[in-house]
Amino acid sequence: MVTKKNIEDFLGPKKLAIAGVSRNPKKFGHAVFYGLKKSGYTVFPINPKSGEIDGEKCYASVADLPEDVMHLLIVTPKKDTDAVLRDAIKKGIRRVWVQQMSETTETEHIAAEYNVELISKKCIFMFADPVTGMHKFHRNIVGFFGRLPK
Repeated sequence: MVTKKNIEDFLGPKKLAIAGVSRNPKKFGHAVFYGLKKSGYTVFPINPKSGEIDGEKCYASVADLPEDVMHLLIVTPKKDTDAVLRDAIKKGIRRVWVQQMSETTETEHIAAEYNVELISKKCIFMFADPVTGMHKFHRNIVGFFGRLPK
């Protein structure tokens, strides 16, 4: 079960890699990259088909990330999620957030097997401050029904 502390520990350093960043501004992978960057996060985009996105160096894979990047957000299509998770494990990354709708039936099993602190089935926009717009509304509704992580 994901706790409030898991989320705070993941977001606290404000430094993370994002696998699945898109060059297309209309895609979620671009929106999350841009949104977190705009909110003051140091982000390391991962996209094997792009050397740069919005002026930021883009990494081809998790293996290419700097050694001090220890948090990974996965926003890839489901078919790629578990391979990216395994790459993170090989790299030594132990805090991973798999954006809701990107997880597979195996994701949690893989994370548990390798002692990865996993956040899944949650939208990062509902927790990464500042939470605004529809994400703030959704967070308030979820909170009203007592379903926010404690």
